[in-house]
Amino acid sequence: MTALPDQIEWRVSPGLTDYADALAEMETRAAAIRAGTASELVWLLEHPPLITKGTSAATDELLEPGRFPVHDAGRGGRYTYHGPGQRVGYVLLDLEARGRDVRCYVASLEKWLIETLARLDVEARKAPGRIGIWVDDLDGREAKIGAIGVRVKRWVTLHGFALNIDPDLSHFSAIVPCGIAEFPVTSLAALQRNGTRNDLDAALRQGFPEFLQSLERPLIRP
Repeated sequence: MTALPDQIEWRVSPGLTDYADALAEMETRAAAIRAGTASELVWLLEHPPLITKGTSAATDELLEPGRFPVHDAGRGGRYTYHGPGQRVGYVLLDLEARGRDVRCYVASLEKWLIETLARLDVEARKAPGRIGIWVDDLDGREAKIGAIGVRVKRWVTLHGFALNIDPDLSHFSAIVPCGIAEFPVTSLAALQRNGTRNDLDAALRQGFPEFLQSLERPLIRP
């Protein structure tokens, strides 16, 4: 039987969380979930400035080596920046109990984030052929406001998403974000939205039950 939303731990860590510590905690928790000794987890946090390297990262996409620490993330995807002002969500769910459909999980994750931003009056969307969450910036350019990178280990999900609230956008120039050089990165602050961390967390929590339900009922994908 799958867990209900109120049976899943919802953790919000204050301050900045060390990335290596978070990675170790995720691995430990995922193993405990698989063993049936811990509940599933949604963990919201922020990291100090750093870069994570996915399994598909190309060396030439690290544009400023040495500017920030680089961590091997063990997830899919390429280089991603994390730092203060960015809400990172690590989502640890048991897909063995939820249909074993990784494509459905990623599509549901995208939909959850898009609907979360809609609750903050931000019109976001997916982009064909490009991973992540996209908006139009104040100049009308298509810009990335959210990144997604997941790993599935023994049918337990690890990693998750990052949504930009008010990070230093100049930090993203250290990499080619997620391997996409043609489009800028933006944030709620750059879009002149006044949403706070608490507002974003509340919007994520509000849409969480529907997100879980969508894992039980696969999305219709084009």
